[in-house]
Amino acid sequence: MFHALADTSRRTMVDRLARGPASVSELALPLSMGMPAVLKHLGVLEAGGIVVSEKAGRVRTYRMTPHALALAESWVAERMALHDNAIDDAPMPVKLPERSPVTQLRSVEAR
Repeated sequence: MFHALADTSRRTMVDRLARGPASVSELALPLSMGMPAVLKHLGVLEAGGIVVSEKAGRVRTYRMTPHALALAESWVAERMALHDNAIDDAPMPVKLPERSPVTQLRSVEAR
């Protein structure tokens, strides 16, 4: 799923499909690529479980899979919770005393 969403063109298609079903030609309109490339991108989205398609006559229509992004959302939420717990359990960093500008200058001069 993350591979399918990694490409800007595919995310553009997902943004459009979030508003409702669309034909391949409608999805291709805002993209500057040929129809074979558009179909390849749609195949990646379909393989990733994000979209499904159906064909009526000569028109293939794509729509979002119900709850398509829920798996990605839950995966990210779990990682955020793990990260938050790790931060809460981490020891507090030791703050070193700041050196005065004079001490810093002397150490530079000594080199």
